[in-house]
Amino acid sequence: MSVAAAVPPAPDISSENGKGKWLALAVIAVSQLLIVLDATIVNIALPTAQTALHISDADRQWMITAYTLAFGGLLLLGGRIADYTGRKRAFIIGLLGFAAASAFGGLAQNAEMLFSARALQGAFGALMAPAALSLLTVTFTDAKERARAFGVYGAIAGGGGAIGLLLGGVLTEYASWRWTLLVGTPIAVLAALAAVRYVSESKAEGNTKYDLPGAITSTAGLVSLVYGFTKAASDGWGSGGTITFLVAAVVLLVAFVVIEIRSEHPLLPMRVILDRNRGGAFLSALLIGVGMFGVFLFLTFYLQVTLGYSAMMTGVAFLPFTFGIIGGAALSAQLLTRVGPRTLMFGGMLLSAIGMVALTRIGADTSFWTHVLPGELLISFGMGVTFGPMSNTALVGVADHDAGVASALINTTQQIGGSLGTALLNTIFTSVVAGYVADHAASAASPAIQGAATIHGYTVAFWVSAGLIGLAALIALVLVRASHDEVANTEGVPVAI
Repeated sequence: MSVAAAVPPAPDISSENGKGKWLALAVIAVSQLLIVLDATIVNIALPTAQTALHISDADRQWMITAYTLAFGGLLLLGGRIADYTGRKRAFIIGLLGFAAASAFGGLAQNAEMLFSARALQGAFGALMAPAALSLLTVTFTDAKERARAFGVYGAIAGGGGAIGLLLGGVLTEYASWRWTLLVGTPIAVLAALAAVRYVSESKAEGNTKYDLPGAITSTAGLVSLVYGFTKAASDGWGSGGTITFLVAAVVLLVAFVVIEIRSEHPLLPMRVILDRNRGGAFLSALLIGVGMFGVFLFLTFYLQVTLGYSAMMTGVAFLPFTFGIIGGAALSAQLLTRVGPRTLMFGGMLLSAIGMVALTRIGADTSFWTHVLPGELLISFGMGVTFGPMSNTALVGVADHDAGVASALINTTQQIGGSLGTALLNTIFTSVVAGYVADHAASAASPAIQGAATIHGYTVAFWVSAGLIGLAALIALVLVRASHDEVANTEGVPVAI
């Protein structure tokens, strides 16, 4: 018997029952917070976990990418499953599976157990997230109510990454790195119990066949691409291993596209992404994911290693991200139905790119208040402005039977972008540091040269991230043409990385 079938029917959450509707929003927002939080909460705990489980420097990134790859690679399949088997059912199963995987990771005794748990978290998150987004599309149909829901959901989910970094610092310093994983278990269980009571079931009509060849080739291709970037950091771009994995990635991803074009029941129908507005939103989300993950990754190392911050203080230093995103999301919710998505997306991403440029001014002895905080506020406020309009644009004109896939795809592009960004920017950073040291070979052993090389690597990574987010802004400016009326009628919800 299914989880959903074993409980009494959920209460009415139609427009006549406003209280139930907002309680459903609270449950779904908490689930998205859990997903976003878990993508970053382990960042600050990574050095401690690496030492405890004897994880090598080359393999430590898999503590992050195992999660984001599984999540991003399986979201499209998760969206299809949720559409046709029941969105509430998929949502609850995803929450309970996520809870179990979190407990498994918190109790890990070696690197293999930890990486497996992180991949399982991503897989169950890939079932949970699109189900949650689709449930929200059928819950809020009034334009004004939907705009308010966008603001609440965007602020909570948008701040999840920074909240994860803060919570990760507190748990690592005062409890154990294991609690950065274990904390997800009670939250997921409580959310599942609340979903039983306050979330109503919905399904899409149509064929329930699933495109497993598409899921396999897309996921395998993305894993191969990330691993190719990882090999490039250690072996160089011209090594046989790097080339092999990158070529395999291209072959697998091309095969995925061919399968989708020829399949009667594609995992990713081309009609979803070939629309001008939706395509612009998805491509922007991908580039944002690549650029934004670099902020958390390199700022974490800069604050802890260069400035000597403790794990907790590093988490506190990321709090401005939360405030900036909440403020940006609130403003965006008020303006979306007045000015339309293109202006907000372009302006928000341009502001974030400027903030990224501001971070390139950091040095070995610069102040957090003058060199880090301004960049954090600009980046986060700009992202808060961007998330809602971007996600709404990604769902403009989507038919009900494609709602799960379209909702999943906006998350997929961000998470895949994060996976690629973690690997690619880390490779760029490693290469730049090595090149700087080689250029100063006479004094390469000097701590000052090593420190300067590291700072140079950070600043180059921030410049690349700024360029990627700036490119995303231009793509939105050129491709997005949806009017504020079209967005007001969109049955979608915002998503945040």
